[in-house]
Parts: sequence; C-alpha cells; structure tokens
Amino acid sequence: MILEIYLPGMVAGILGLLFIGAGVVAGYSEFGAERGTWLLTGVMAALIIGGLGWLWLFPRTKLGRAFTSRGAVGEIGTERPELVGQAGVAFTRLRPSGTALINGQRVDVVTEGALIEKGVALKVVAVEGMRVVVRAQSTESVGLSSGTKIS
Repeated sequence: MILEIYLPGMVAGILGLLFIGAGVVAGYSEFGAERGTWLLTGVMAALIIGGLGWLWLFPRTKLGRAFTSRGAVGEIGTERPELVGQAGVAFTRLRPSGTALINGQRVDVVTEGALIEKGVALKVVAVEGMRVVVRAQSTESVGLSSGTKIS
C-alpha cells in the first residue's frame, strides 16, 4: 500500500492483490482445502482490517495531511447579486461568454445569446448562481479607464 502512494495507476495495488491471490492458491494446493480455507479467511480478515486501519491512520500522518484539503466546506460565496443593474465594458469578445470589467473588476460573464464585441458598454441584467448575465447597452465602443489595457 505504501508503494501505491508513489506509483501511478494502481500498479502496486494490482500487483499486490495478484501476489496475495497467488499465495492463497498456493496455500490451497500445498495444505489442502481445510487449511487453504483458513488461510483465505485470514488473508481476507487481514486485508479488511489493514484497509480500515490504513483509512484511519493515513490521514493523520504528515504525508496524508499533504494529500488532504483543509479548506472550509460549505458555501463558497460565488453569487454576486450586487452586480444586477451595474454597468461595465466587455473586456474580451463575448461569444456568448467572456470577461467584462464591472466596477473596475474582471468578472466572468455570459450574454443573453448575442455576440458582443470587445469594448462595448454592458449592463448586468441577472445573476443566476455563478452566472452573471449581461446585455449590450449600445453597439458603439467605449474607452476604458486609463491604465487598463485590453489585449
């Protein structure tokens, strides 16, 4: 199981299970049916106890903590209802999604369906979860504030 952490694609895990299976088969042929069944029962119990022990122990190790996220679980705060009604400028070509500058911030937006060219004035018409829906205010381009470069 330790090699499984470092080797990709479950190579060590599959090889390990194949070797354990070969050992059980060899036990049946060497010791007979009764002892082979006891060996199989012991191996199954060891695998279950070892697997559960690994699931309990690994997250508590230093290496396990490196693989475990400690971030907050719950609301990620992506809804932005305060943007409804705000004006902005298309920072990229919106076909129908792209980026807009709204209140000096880059915001990922989606249009109501129409293509909007870069530099066109926009208005936020809805916020649906993470989607910020915009509509072109006019077809003429507007200048962005100084220091903002559209490329």
